[in-house]
Amino acid sequence: MAKLKVSFAPSVRRLPSYLHIIRQAQRNRDYYISGTVIAQELNLEPIQVRKDLAITGIVGKPKKGYPVDDLIAAIERYLGWNNFHNAALIGAGNLGSALIGYQEFQLHGLRIVAAFDTDPAKIAGKVHGVDIFSMDILEDKLRELAVEIAILTVPSPFAQATTEALLRAGVTAIWNFTNVKLKVSDDIVVQREDLSSGYALLSVMMQTKERAAAK
Repeated sequence: MAKLKVSFAPSVRRLPSYLHIIRQAQRNRDYYISGTVIAQELNLEPIQVRKDLAITGIVGKPKKGYPVDDLIAAIERYLGWNNFHNAALIGAGNLGSALIGYQEFQLHGLRIVAAFDTDPAKIAGKVHGVDIFSMDILEDKLRELAVEIAILTVPSPFAQATTEALLRAGVTAIWNFTNVKLKVSDDIVVQREDLSSGYALLSVMMQTKERAAAK
């Protein structure tokens, strides 16, 4: 499975938050923005922000900061958000439907062109304007639509078998929202989103805050 260099992963996760702040500066017609300003907005250290931005290849100007337009372009280019990628949603349940409805994806180059499900009541329908197809035609349809990315939200018992069908159809990247560690070859990119782990961290942070307040 292809993996992002571990030391870069936290930086990459922070870049979208930076981009949101920088775009706000662009709307305010600011020509430059400093790492310090970004850091203050996100409660980070300025040196961390500068290190994160350095991976995009951009260099700031002393006493001015970063040119806003150039910085946006550098981040989008590094993240690959300046190019469109066709994606398909596999499993049009509650989570899958919510992901299709997230409009920000289109701004980031992720174009969901189809959804697939086994429920006869959903097949041939639409969710947020996206057609829902039967899993029976998954491989042929993915090839027809030139899908590169699969967003996997099927029930966990079906995750591996579905993944194998995706790979046969030529999918090269899988965004995995199941709790299954997928078995794929090293040339396939997999990003697993563990919602339970995220909630676990949130719960611990809440308890820590409550204990501190009780002292």
